[in-house]
Amino acid sequence: MEFSRITIDPTRMAGVPCIRNLRIPVATVIDMVADGMTDAEILQAYPDLENADIKEALHFAAEAVRERELPLLSDR
Repeated sequence: MEFSRITIDPTRMAGVPCIRNLRIPVATVIDMVADGMTDAEILQAYPDLENADIKEALHFAAEAVRERELPLLSDR
């Protein structure tokens, strides 16, 4: 998948993936979604964001963990 709204610049925000060079890390947007904030609440908190930015941040996060082994606790 190609990400047109996610930028990674080693000279900006220490290379952390951000939304459209805005200094808004993808992780910040994902945290807000995980905390149960609505798109409207996120857009109110960060007026420079657009709905498409939130959607692409979610797709980027999904792609980032898709092929990796993650340490999970088992019920055993």
